[in-house]
Amino acid sequence: MSTFAKRERLLLADLLEAEGPEAPTLCEGWQTRDLAAHVVVRERRPDAAGGLLLKQLASRLDKVMEEFAAKPYEELIQLIRTGPPRFSPFNLKQLDELSNTVEFYVHTEDVRRARPDWAPRELDPVFQDALWSRLERSARLMGRGAPTGLVLRRPDGQTAVAHRGAPVVTVTGEPSELLLFLYGRQNAAEVELDGDKDAIARLHDTKQLGI
Repeated sequence: MSTFAKRERLLLADLLEAEGPEAPTLCEGWQTRDLAAHVVVRERRPDAAGGLLLKQLASRLDKVMEEFAAKPYEELIQLIRTGPPRFSPFNLKQLDELSNTVEFYVHTEDVRRARPDWAPRELDPVFQDALWSRLERSARLMGRGAPTGLVLRRPDGQTAVAHRGAPVVTVTGEPSELLLFLYGRQNAAEVELDGDKDAIARLHDTKQLGI
């Protein structure tokens, strides 16, 4: 596993362990046990993980999720720490870095920011640049459900168009915060929104952002 993905994986595992199985998360309806089960199923049960994208497989995913959520919590944490099995495509270093860096970052914040006393992590510039690179590549896919035009802007002025349309809302923040916003964590992301007030309200409340 490569640097960022491995680091975020271990941070997530440590946090899940420290919080215990019944702590809240930003994922609606999920406690930490459910989030841990999701991470494990995504990596270890590709036959069920397809339900994350295909409605036809959603019932199978739900069943497998229930099975894993019923496992001892300590076992789930250990499975996260040890990473994907040998046969998993996530065991390929490039795919691990590409797919899991953002996944684990977002889910770590799902746990951290569900607590009343949370504070933003201080992320190094290299990691922020890595997140921005991923954001640029996926912005239009992730922003396709936006009800308005949507432009993402870093504090240094770099921009990415997530959705074409009018009126346009510009969301400004660090790449880490913009990712959380696009992943549907609008209420927890530390960003500034500029544009038409009604458009901002629609964008902020939509549940169609993210994938």
